[in-house]
Amino acid sequence: MTNATANLLYSKEHEWVLQLEGNKVRVGITDYAQKALGDIVFVEIPEIDDEVTANESMGTIESVKAVSELFSPVSGTVVSVNEVLEDAPETINENPYDTGWLVEVEVSNLEELESLLKEEEYQTFINEGEE
Repeated sequence: MTNATANLLYSKEHEWVLQLEGNKVRVGITDYAQKALGDIVFVEIPEIDDEVTANESMGTIESVKAVSELFSPVSGTVVSVNEVLEDAPETINENPYDTGWLVEVEVSNLEELESLLKEEEYQTFINEGEE
């Protein structure tokens, strides 16, 4: 069973969302995704003030196995980036739900959060994909 956390929302592209104060959220990739990727060696994420759009590419993540696109689970403006990842992208493998977060976004439409999966729904989604 993959480590999913109850206080997060999840996309079917394997990103997680943590609601912060107001209309801000923190975004990262799930434990399931980091395990599937293997050792992460490079991450390209948006910069502060960049606009991101729900379900569209917002960067790439490179592991020893492959390069994958990162999809934004929400639309809005990037207000913070995890600068640790520039020199230590492996932080995502070590702790994807805490120090391995990617960006913080000021969400332009909070209703988009309603389309994301809760923990149990995400767990069912990945379990069905593994069958």
